[in-house]
Amino acid sequence: MHNMIGKVRAAIDSYGMISQNDRIAVCVSGGKDSVFLLFALNQIKTYYPQKFDLVAITVDPCFENRATDYSDIEKFCAKINVPHVIKRTHLASLIFHDRKESNPCSLCARMRRGILHDMARELGCNKIALGHNLDDCVETFFMNLLNCGTIGCFSPVTYLSRKDIYMIRPLIFCEETKITSLVRRKNLPIVLSRCPANFNSNRQTTKNLILNLEKNYPNLRKKIVGAIERANIDAWGGKK
Repeated sequence: MHNMIGKVRAAIDSYGMISQNDRIAVCVSGGKDSVFLLFALNQIKTYYPQKFDLVAITVDPCFENRATDYSDIEKFCAKINVPHVIKRTHLASLIFHDRKESNPCSLCARMRRGILHDMARELGCNKIALGHNLDDCVETFFMNLLNCGTIGCFSPVTYLSRKDIYMIRPLIFCEETKITSLVRRKNLPIVLSRCPANFNSNRQTTKNLILNLEKNYPNLRKKIVGAIERANIDAWGGKK
């Protein structure tokens, strides 16, 4: 566990993600990455030299026109004394039924981010923490290259001038398999998504491609992240 928490701390320190008196909205979807992110930041909060506050925020797309049961997440947040705010939406109905989107993930992500940004500002937060991990970085890089013909990724830290808020990604040094293992060992609460696009998305196809490539090219993911840092793609090389 200490190794994984150390990787989160390393990302925070490397890119100056947290400053004194920050109020950070942690986006908690209920998946393993977001729950581990909340767990890790709450651990780091106890000894980090800069004092900061956390609030967990959740956007419920209401798949199948039903509110998602986040009671286990709410109990976990209460146990660690982190406020948890849930916003119920009609995202699922709008995207899958009204618009019948052929590429639902892209529109859903954009709309969900907008809601999260508004929630964070309403709660007095100046930063939003997202659960993108090392694997997400590599997958995004490949998706941009193969689908758009561009070299790019998301940035470790992004400033949104229209909202006057920063997005930080403290899990960028953490591998997905190790997050999964830690979440199981610590018995952290997980809420399974009912999204009909699960395991049938462009990202899942890219994930499978990378897994196959790694059979012939060991440590490919870490090599890609290293290349992104050395080339300073999307401010990845701008460490403190």
